Amino acid sequence: MAVSITDSVEAPQLLVLLADGELRSGESLAEQLGQTRAAVWKAVKRLRALGIGVQALARRGYRLADPVELLNAKRIERELSEDSRRHLRGLEVLFEVDSTSTRLLTAAPPPLGLADVCTSELQHAGRGRLGRPWIAPFGSGLAISVAWSFSDAARALPALSLGVGVAVARALVRAGAGGILLKWPNDIWFRERKVGGVLVEIRAEAGGPAQVVIGVGLNVVLPPAARVQIEASGARVAAVADACAALPSRNHVAGTLLDELLSMLLKFERVGFPAFWDEWTALDALNGRPVGVRVGDKITTGIARGADMDGALLVEVDGRVQRFVSGEASLRLMEGEP
Repeated sequence: MAVSITDSVEAPQLLVLLADGELRSGESLAEQLGQTRAAVWKAVKRLRALGIGVQALARRGYRLADPVELLNAKRIERELSEDSRRHLRGLEVLFEVDSTSTRLLTAAPPPLGLADVCTSELQHAGRGRLGRPWIAPFGSGLAISVAWSFSDAARALPALSLGVGVAVARALVRAGAGGILLKWPNDIWFRERKVGGVLVEIRAEAGGPAQVVIGVGLNVVLPPAARVQIEASGARVAAVADACAALPSRNHVAGTLLDELLSMLLKFERVGFPAFWDEWTALDALNGRPVGVRVGDKITTGIARGADMDGALLVEVDGRVQRFVSGEASLRLMEGEP
């Protein structure tokens, strides 16, 4: 089928000119943009208001504090297999949005067997699990959401986020990353630090079809200032780049991620989580380790024993295995663990 490939909201042209991090004079920028130098200065202030670090050097010009690779729909689409392209209805790359997942949730769901995809350079209201905000400093991360329709809502329930985790891990290996692990139910880890997370939102009818929007947030490259900003919230973070021998391309990561997600969804629709259980188990960062599971105000401590075929967490407590489902439980390593 013909895929709708859309760079719907163009990045400001000044940002495109400055993206490589090279110093450019106000005069040359004004000439390239067909604007006055005063208009260039106003454009710089607008970028700064969006949190984009534009440096102004007296009598020398402007540059970005850190060069960025801007997302490009056609470059992302080139990473897809022919089969994935057949199941992609639309790919939209935005400059800014409230939330990529919200944008898809408020749109009509795609037909069965087809996906709508949205990614954006900036999110003003990105969110993670349990209503937590998702912080993605400009140019250093990736936020991508995929809308998919399941014919049977039961197929889309708890274990889907674990299947997504497997797809993310596969994509990062393709992008050159090593040592990526998964923390139940939706975190992507590297050396005990969070590289990214998954949020699955479902709108379903009892006994009927389900509209699913899968949101994936990844730290691709984290400059020191961005790392400090995120860790100020108490998170221990890492980036895909930390796990790679060479600097990864954001467009390559986005493309391989989308390719693996589409492949996973097609198989998950047919077989469910059992098709991914062995691989998820091999990537489980907490299996055999002491953990605490919070459900409401109650914390249960024990030894993590992986997940069952329905995606529920298994924890051994006083010699007996208890089962926890992802919608109600929050998992953490016990203090004293690395």
